[in-house]
Amino acid sequence: MYQHWDANLLVVMATALSVGIAVLVHYEGLSLLSRGLSRRHESHRRRKVLYGIFGVLILHVAEIWIFGTAIWGLLHLEHTGSIAGAHPLGLFDAVYMSAVTFTTVGFGDLAPVGPIRFLAGTLALTGFVLITWSASFTYLEMTRDWRDH
Repeated sequence: MYQHWDANLLVVMATALSVGIAVLVHYEGLSLLSRGLSRRHESHRRRKVLYGIFGVLILHVAEIWIFGTAIWGLLHLEHTGSIAGAHPLGLFDAVYMSAVTFTTVGFGDLAPVGPIRFLAGTLALTGFVLITWSASFTYLEMTRDWRDH
């Protein structure tokens, strides 16, 4: 596995790029969502909470797709690894693997083999951090709105 350092370096670079894009999407998305929620003067606080929750879910789905496309793209290159349980690996298989890894559900029917494991491990950590960031955001938005009323 380690005789192809160029493939390993490519996986590390794709991982760093995916993490960077996902974190920026999350930051900008939460910023936009926060501004949008603060401008809404809903008489029903529940509706604002629903807008916030659906907004956060949309962000997470976008981030899962960012990593899924990175996995899918890397697996088309030689020596970057494979996914046990999916032959051939389709785009939706890669997005599914991204989703179960992002949510830290873990590997079941699909599991990374080879250098791609670095991306999968980093994806789990990133997903955990972004999900907890969303939980904190949701809590702060709810308390701010509910305290104001």
